[in-house]
Amino acid sequence: MSVRLERQLDELLASTSEVAITQIIGSATVKVSSITHDSSKVSSGAIFCCIVGENVDGHDFAKVAEANGAVALLVERRIEIGITQVVVSDVRSAMGFLAAELFNRPSQKLNVIGITGTNGKTTTAHMLAAILHQHGWSTSVIGTLTGARTTPESTDLQQLLAQELDRGCQAVVMEVSSHALTLRRVEGTSFKAALFTNLGQDHLDFHKSTEDYFGAKAGLFTKQFTNTCIINRDDVHGSLLIDSVAKDKLMQYESFGVEDAREIHADATKVSFVWRDQKFEIQMGGQFNLMNALAAATAAAKLGVTLGDIAKGLAAASAVPGRFESVSVGQSFSVVVDYAHTPEALQNVLIAARQIVSSNDRVILVFGCGGGRDHLKRPKMGAVAVRFADLVYITSDNPRHEDALTIANEILQGASKDLNDSSKVTVDLDRRHAIAAAFVSAKPGDIVIIAGKGHEATQTIGANELPFSDVEVSRELLRVAS
Repeated sequence: MSVRLERQLDELLASTSEVAITQIIGSATVKVSSITHDSSKVSSGAIFCCIVGENVDGHDFAKVAEANGAVALLVERRIEIGITQVVVSDVRSAMGFLAAELFNRPSQKLNVIGITGTNGKTTTAHMLAAILHQHGWSTSVIGTLTGARTTPESTDLQQLLAQELDRGCQAVVMEVSSHALTLRRVEGTSFKAALFTNLGQDHLDFHKSTEDYFGAKAGLFTKQFTNTCIINRDDVHGSLLIDSVAKDKLMQYESFGVEDAREIHADATKVSFVWRDQKFEIQMGGQFNLMNALAAATAAAKLGVTLGDIAKGLAAASAVPGRFESVSVGQSFSVVVDYAHTPEALQNVLIAARQIVSSNDRVILVFGCGGGRDHLKRPKMGAVAVRFADLVYITSDNPRHEDALTIANEILQGASKDLNDSSKVTVDLDRRHAIAAAFVSAKPGDIVIIAGKGHEATQTIGANELPFSDVEVSRELLRVAS
């Protein structure tokens, strides 16, 4: 299904008060029917938005867009071209608002809940969607598992929201990444509520400092986007966010923390607890999932969902691919695949694994760190690995254009500080071989954690994306060994 609308350019611009126009060059009465930042997606009647990116300048593709049928350009500088140009100071910001207006502000007619944080966004989003479905709302999820980007570019996002509305959707639960907030992908989106899970170390290759990273996420919790906030008070940055939100009397907020729950029981496949005098059980293992459940439950309650529907929704929520996902073909030890790729997430997963096995059994870890990403977290993840696991296999994890051995050595720098027994750590850059070696070393009752890639189905080496799924590779190796 595609949503196609037609507006006269001057009327569209007049209806978008958020956009400050510097100049209009050419006719403002052209009819526009679509808006895109991708010249390959331009069709007749399109506005082409010339984004200035880190490596590519959209202004250089204006003539391609014109040839493909664009009738207007959104630009930051004048171009010698024969179609209408709308000059603004910030194309990224302006195109979000223009896209929202072109598609008749779909988020204002939907219950859009935005979830941001370093860890737990995907699982919390799927839990909340299950609850809202139980509540009777047709609900969709936008996030890590649904597209190439956690949060789509604004032109794509507004069209997607319009399509969801058109098919009868009532709620959209959306992961909102720090990149999306910095790059203004959610401009023009109204959120019924915004939820903060936590802040750990990640993306410092992009944000440069923890303060900038937090500042990007905190931007969602402002009147531009919402007036209802759900915040993890156990997180130090969550507490700072609460202090900020509480200063504005027009903003409502609800906090959640581990002390809200009691009678907590967790194993490899489920977690149960009591919250607000109601018994809850989720079909997802690992005690860290308690916080994800509390986040989803608190948000749902704030939206008016009954405790009964919250309990039924959480019970019905299916396990999220690559999130503490158990892999079994009947072997005598446990295997769990998880997306954990930050120091905090890795620690949470290893603690959960330790709580599951008996005191005499071991936690065995296979992990690496991605290339072209935050270098500073690598030694920290190495330190976490040797502190919380009994055996560690350091391997490759999407090295991209970096040398995989260099990445492994940076992990080892952190691991070696607390390492008393060098035999505890093995470096094997062949991920399949490292997983196989971990399985060979596992004894009955042990648990093998394969961390970092989770749901991903490829391994990126250089410019090549090669097929590789931790779940499928594990299953294949276990079957061969059985």
